[in-house]
Amino acid sequence: MKTLIVTAHPDPDSLTHDIARRLEQVLQPGHVELADLAAEGFDPRFTLADRHTYRVGGDFAPDVAAEQLRLDGAAHLVLVFPVYWWSMPALLKGWIDRVFVNGWAFEIAVEGGMSRKLVELTTHLVPVAGDDAGVYDRHGYEQALRTQIEHGIIDYCGSQRGVTAFVYESERDDAAAREQVVLSAINEVRQSIKE
Repeated sequence: MKTLIVTAHPDPDSLTHDIARRLEQVLQPGHVELADLAAEGFDPRFTLADRHTYRVGGDFAPDVAAEQLRLDGAAHLVLVFPVYWWSMPALLKGWIDRVFVNGWAFEIAVEGGMSRKLVELTTHLVPVAGDDAGVYDRHGYEQALRTQIEHGIIDYCGSQRGVTAFVYESERDDAAAREQVVLSAINEVRQSIKE
């Protein structure tokens, strides 16, 4: 049972990367792959070639096919990302835009209708947020992010929803309090994957 952890942060010393590496260590050794989209230089731009791929439901670009191959062997996908403007970074969104396409993540039938193709995958989210949970609750940011990603992407492709473990107040000065929140998120994901 392979787990693919995907990060999208330009700073390898960031809390995002620290969480991803720690998750990699606590999950089944030998069954975890860590994909650092920034370090790997993944191109998130949805081009005319990507539009063609979407329209025909195939003819994937080599970089997209390589990402799909990584995911084909995974039972669990864990997206660990900083929250930028109440959403995921453009790099991660572009990865989803290009990789989770017609003919692979779902299939649009010529006569109408759609089939969801990622039914064997469970997707977990670890959004790393600067603000506290109260701000997210008062303004509806957490619900908006959950609707956008859990419903709009995960459900649409037929993936199972795993854990969504927010790491709030990621920039707080209290390192011990931040560590408690990080450990809680890591343990939530670990427990869900081991079940």
